[in-house]
Amino acid sequence: MKIGKVPENVLKRSVLGQIGRRREEVILSAAVGEDCTALSLSGDEVFVMSTDPITGTVHDIGHLAAKITANDLASAGAEPVGIMITMLLPEEVTEEELKSIMADIEDECKACNMEILGGHTEITKAVNQVIISVTGVGKADKNNIVKTSGARPNMDILITKWIGLEGTSIIAKEKREELLTRFSAKMIDDAADFDKYISVVEDSKIAVKYGVSAMHDVTEGGIFGALWEMGEASGVGLNIDVKSIPVKQETVEICEFFGISPYELISSGSMLMAARDGVGLAMELKRHGIEATVIGKAVRGNDRLLLNGEEKRFLEPPKSDELYKVVGR
Repeated sequence: MKIGKVPENVLKRSVLGQIGRRREEVILSAAVGEDCTALSLSGDEVFVMSTDPITGTVHDIGHLAAKITANDLASAGAEPVGIMITMLLPEEVTEEELKSIMADIEDECKACNMEILGGHTEITKAVNQVIISVTGVGKADKNNIVKTSGARPNMDILITKWIGLEGTSIIAKEKREELLTRFSAKMIDDAADFDKYISVVEDSKIAVKYGVSAMHDVTEGGIFGALWEMGEASGVGLNIDVKSIPVKQETVEICEFFGISPYELISSGSMLMAARDGVGLAMELKRHGIEATVIGKAVRGNDRLLLNGEEKRFLEPPKSDELYKVVGR
């Protein structure tokens, strides 16, 4: 397609034509010429907002863009309402590819009961691959917002599912041929399918009802990065048992193949939580079919320790995600 704004007929046919209406809060929807959206809330409800770009992969980028944003909102205990999308496309992108991306975004929004509120779509020489930046809008009771900074000394630290799910899925898709030199096609397909675990919206709903004190979506920087950020935001130390951190065997194998750490690999699909009764919360999550594991404690002071048997080492601030050592090759 040509440089500039997407032509109106393409916009109507392949972008706006993919969008469903499903939220009563939306009183001004996406349409030609509309630069804004408008939503209404009631009572003690407040808006919760997030923003995030998807830059690490183009595989399944539409689904990822919507899922990751819903996760960000869920980490604050908010119900996702809708998303605003900015899509920057290289010249070689076809209308069919654009239509497919929009269909994937809409498919994910439908699954999360969100609505595409509006946005901007442009073909530009400034990018050499599809870039999607998403602003998410959610709602929550103003008295029940959950913060990353809510961890307190003596609280249990737990995570849902397994670390490295998103990174494993991306690498399995991006580096399939390279991985086939060592692993079976089934193993790689199973790893690629880890994206089915990426939503943490249900994890959040259950935790909020139970009484979680802090939540943080485990994204870039992996579990080590998320632990540091929760500790820093809350002003607490941490004692974390590394051996208790759950990780799928496919993640271990793929990380060993590329010489990267699963603990510093992007891990959407895993929610980091702090709770006074972490064991009880983990049991409640498991009762709803969501794996959850207590991995340590918040403690007084600023020491954030990783315990691995007799070995102790200090947690460090987040670094560049391990994913970029692989997909950047």
